[in-house]
Amino acid sequence: MLCTALAGLIVVLAGALLAVTMQMHDNLGWLDHSSRVLRTANHALSSLRTAESGQRGFTLTRDPDFARAVGPALDTARRDAADLVNLTADKPEQNERARQLQALVAGRADTLEAAARLARSGQFDQARQSTASRHGLELMQLVEAKVNDLLLDERALAADRMAAVESLLRTIRWLVILGTPLTLLMLALVARSLIQRIRRPAGEMLAVMGELGAGHREARITGEMGSREFAQLASGYNAMADELQRAVANQAEAAESLKTANAALSRNADTLRERGEVIEILGGMAHRMQAARTDEELAAIIEVFVPRVLPQIPGALFVHNNSRNLLVPTATWGGLEQVQTGFAPEECWALRRGQSHFVDEAGSDIVCPHVGVWADHYHCEPLLAGGEVIGVLYLRGTVGTESRFRLAVLSENIASALVNHRLQRGLREQTIRDPLTGLFNRRYLEETLALEMARAARSGAPLTVVMCDVDHFKRFNDEFGHDAGDQVLQTVAAELRRRFRDGDVVCRFGGEEFVVIAPATEVSILRARVEEVREAVSHLTVRQGERALGSVTMSFGLATWAPDMDREGIALLKAADAALYAAKREGRNRVAIDPQALAA
Repeated sequence: MLCTALAGLIVVLAGALLAVTMQMHDNLGWLDHSSRVLRTANHALSSLRTAESGQRGFTLTRDPDFARAVGPALDTARRDAADLVNLTADKPEQNERARQLQALVAGRADTLEAAARLARSGQFDQARQSTASRHGLELMQLVEAKVNDLLLDERALAADRMAAVESLLRTIRWLVILGTPLTLLMLALVARSLIQRIRRPAGEMLAVMGELGAGHREARITGEMGSREFAQLASGYNAMADELQRAVANQAEAAESLKTANAALSRNADTLRERGEVIEILGGMAHRMQAARTDEELAAIIEVFVPRVLPQIPGALFVHNNSRNLLVPTATWGGLEQVQTGFAPEECWALRRGQSHFVDEAGSDIVCPHVGVWADHYHCEPLLAGGEVIGVLYLRGTVGTESRFRLAVLSENIASALVNHRLQRGLREQTIRDPLTGLFNRRYLEETLALEMARAARSGAPLTVVMCDVDHFKRFNDEFGHDAGDQVLQTVAAELRRRFRDGDVVCRFGGEEFVVIAPATEVSILRARVEEVREAVSHLTVRQGERALGSVTMSFGLATWAPDMDREGIALLKAADAALYAAKREGRNRVAIDPQALAA
């Protein structure tokens, strides 16, 4: 029941996230549509003004070079006006404005063409009279007024659509904030239910055995066991107890039957106690794995608990890396030192067959290619979830029959923990990563900056911040479109991530701005590194498919945290931002340092 509820919760969360994402995609499409309407209207007006200027220049100076621009500009204005009618077909009121604008543009274009024809035929006086007539001026004023009405309405539409996008973003954030703890709670309840389902039948069996030991030979296990293994144990115990009762009635065979029953009872009791201990250990292990937040913590838990479940059997846990399609070592125990750095799933017969694969002695079975020199004495246990490869447990030695139950339950616990850990990590990455560039987002920046300032205050180590942005970024959006702008941001982000050291935190601050947190780094040392980054960026050539977008440059501002600054990072970021603007004023494509940082 709990598993079904957990699955339903995950499906609901995924469905909600998908629905909100689809709505956001639609709203972003309408935002792009509004942008096209605005650009087309402005371009139509600009083309009409160009034609008007060319016709006046030709009439006044009689220079034919002015006349050459009139015809193409009028064609462009008419074409843009027609495009506006098509683009506003979804909005009747805007469409009516577009049609009126098309008529006004056509009227003004006709008057300009008539004056141009008079001038070309040598009738410059008549052409000047036509140009100076008030009718043309009134037409142009009507065109400008109609364009302004259309632009105002379209900008209002764009603002409403942007508000809708922001609302959807808030919905996604709340889904993640509320869904994550709820999912974790459901997982904890499932684990608790599993432990209870094992403890209850074990306790009932031990209680019945205690009654039998106290002389109550009619005591039998009658409760629901909850699993096939415990049901078989209970059935075997009841059969043994029945046999014991019959043996007592038959005095001739009582002694021999009693010895047999006692021996079987002792073995069963030992098995139950052993399994109870194993379940107790696995319960503690599962609880800790649920609380693990990093791969290192998960590996440490496995290295502590696996030797307690499978003592004196060294081994290693290999976890599947989806991006590389390799099984990589995550944890080792029992003194195992030499293990593969990684191998493909095809190199393990346990993963190929989807079941245990082991070799007890040389030649007893086919050997996995990843095993190496210990090919005559090993055991591989696959970790699968829903048919997907999660990992493999590699054990160097023989797993006896009495330990198969331990291994089976251990494998299920580790596989479940790895799946849960992967889900938690994926959700965490979604909350702290910028979806476009893959860099850390502003929320993570604020959290990290506060933490690093606290560390700097305690240790006295320097803390330097770099704020940078792409020079003339608007040019890419205007000339090539917003997709090209996104490509520029992705290319620059990849270069920043590659050039800064692992200890530096590279974040997208917003728009085309980026922030780098450099703990324990003096501003003089960081400046040399930033200069290298700036130089590397200036040599980039950004491409969008087969189209070259040109070169990119960036400006950088550096600032150092001081004890008199606030602990939220506002003052530090403002200082870095001021240095960045100083670099902009000095001509861009350069590095500037906050004067306070230089004084320190």
